[in-house]
Amino acid sequence: MDPTQRIAEAFAVRQARGQLAFIPFVTAGDPDLALTPRLVGELSRAGADLIEIGFPYSDPIADGPVIQASYTRALNRRVKLADIFAAIRTVANEVSTPLLGMVSYAIIYRQGPAAFVREAVDAGLCGLIVPDLPGDEAAELAHLVQRANLALVQLVAPTTPPERLARILEHATGFVYCIAVAGTTGVREALPTDLAGMLQQLRAQTTLPLAVGFGIGRPEQVRQLKGLADGAIVGSALVRCLDTAGGAEAVLSAVRALAASLAQAAHE
Repeated sequence: MDPTQRIAEAFAVRQARGQLAFIPFVTAGDPDLALTPRLVGELSRAGADLIEIGFPYSDPIADGPVIQASYTRALNRRVKLADIFAAIRTVANEVSTPLLGMVSYAIIYRQGPAAFVREAVDAGLCGLIVPDLPGDEAAELAHLVQRANLALVQLVAPTTPPERLARILEHATGFVYCIAVAGTTGVREALPTDLAGMLQQLRAQTTLPLAVGFGIGRPEQVRQLKGLADGAIVGSALVRCLDTAGGAEAVLSAVRALAASLAQAAHE
């Protein structure tokens, strides 16, 4: 099964059961790169259907303070791109859960898009999410990714104009990352009231699964997406565990417990 089929299968299994796909996020290299494969393994065993791995970058575009701090901690440890790919390669061979890279286009450009895509394939990634590459300017990267049988997940926001949305969806594969709120990532107290309308409009324009992120952090928020979305993306709530739990075993335990509760809510 090629990478894009693995992503499609992960969503199809949950859709057939009337459930949501649970999609957690972890930063490569936080709290350290040696722990990253173990964290990904814990998320997989806790019930993750797909896992996003963030590539630390010094100038994040849409990340809130929790993930920004996580990136800073990783960069302060001198995390290198080659080492991130090596860590992903290690765990990709150990888990069946599809892995996606959340990466700035600046990193891809500096490495060279063709070279970056080759390394992503070699590491075992199933797709890329490039939040600072405008979806309507993604044709070149989309072509490279498609040839490699990877997914290029596109982001859409509540503020995306209809004409631009159509161009974004032209290059979207895997699933659509639906930003629940205008602004940066981070746990919110409540989901926006107009989210349902946004998702209904997207349903009329694409057959790809719709996964909602930005502001999702508690099991009750995951449950609110039932019947509206196909997946729930959780980042800041999990990343916060890395900074507050203490040593490695405490971090793993905290992430495991929170991920399990979120997966349970998604899979009810």
